Amino acid sequence: MTEERRNIAILGSTGSVGEQAIDVAEKMNMQVSAISANKNFLRVEEQARKFNTEAVAMADENAAKELRVRLADTDVKIYSGDAGICEMIEAQKRDVVLNSIIGEAGLLPSLSAIESGARLALANKESLVVAGEIVTAKAREKGVEILPVDSEHSAIFQCLKSGKPREVKRILLTASGGPFYGYSTEQLSNITVDQALAHPTWKMGAKITIDSATLMNKGFEVIEAVHLFGVPSNRIQVVVHRESIIHSMVEYIDNSVIAQMSVPDMRLCAQYAVTCPERTEATIEQLDLFKVGKLTFMEPDTETFPLLKCAIDSIGKGGALPAVLNAANEVAVAEFLKGRISFLTIGESVCETVRLMENTKNIHDLEGIITSDRQARQIVSGLLRRI
Repeated sequence: MTEERRNIAILGSTGSVGEQAIDVAEKMNMQVSAISANKNFLRVEEQARKFNTEAVAMADENAAKELRVRLADTDVKIYSGDAGICEMIEAQKRDVVLNSIIGEAGLLPSLSAIESGARLALANKESLVVAGEIVTAKAREKGVEILPVDSEHSAIFQCLKSGKPREVKRILLTASGGPFYGYSTEQLSNITVDQALAHPTWKMGAKITIDSATLMNKGFEVIEAVHLFGVPSNRIQVVVHRESIIHSMVEYIDNSVIAQMSVPDMRLCAQYAVTCPERTEATIEQLDLFKVGKLTFMEPDTETFPLLKCAIDSIGKGGALPAVLNAANEVAVAEFLKGRISFLTIGESVCETVRLMENTKNIHDLEGIITSDRQARQIVSGLLRRI
């Protein structure tokens, strides 16, 4: 690591990944010059004062008003609304913009980060799921690096350094399997919200925890991998690995397999995304293989968990279908978390929405993708109202 402090903006700083990024930034003495959040102005005030940030953006207008009062004794510039987040990013070039905003709301901030010329440390899956072609094309145009923050893609990124792109046979994308691996459809029909929120390995926000339980999260990660690494979905194999120690693997044409291992801790991914190609002193605990004891690998059950196959099919057909998939899933998961629909209804309603909107596979422009997103939300909401 160079002696000069890295200047970083952390978007979604009060969420699970954002808080871990804040922890890494503090331990590594980074200059956190900008942060954003949705509504949690109390936590944002604490972060802004701790790091003496130059700018803060709140997506919620009322939260921004409250924050202006609370930070009136400082020189912090406060932006508001979704457009304000993008304005804050584009106002100043930083070394790194770490985007951990949840959902489709993270797409435009990702594009703004690329436009600013900063390295994009990407934890927001939806930027690539919804508009991967557009995001990666913009990054190439601007000469901007996109470094993945989630554990699987960070692992793949590191494993790919062992060979040339033409030497890659396939990517082995690991999955914990979620809390319900091995359950029957009948067992899943009675799953409660509290049960679904109890992930066996990772501490995450509510939405991504449910996505992990349905295997939708792994489907999103297949889509991300297609865009990040240029490997088609038929050369990406999902492998259930319950121990969550191997974070992913790359198999080369000589049949050698390179794996990346560590204790499951998102802080390592955030650290590497910021410091790459350098490695710096650890902010996480050391892996003890004797304590782990064994590593197991199994095939995913795509019949019981149909969203994984639905996601892989959507990226195979392309266009706006992955955006449709994501939009329908956001609505369905929100309804499940409110206790309004069953666990199984998430998959049923999302897959049906994707089927009904298959013609969007021919849409490739941003405006068309956003329109498809809105239509998908309306369609799945209609389906759920009839249940």
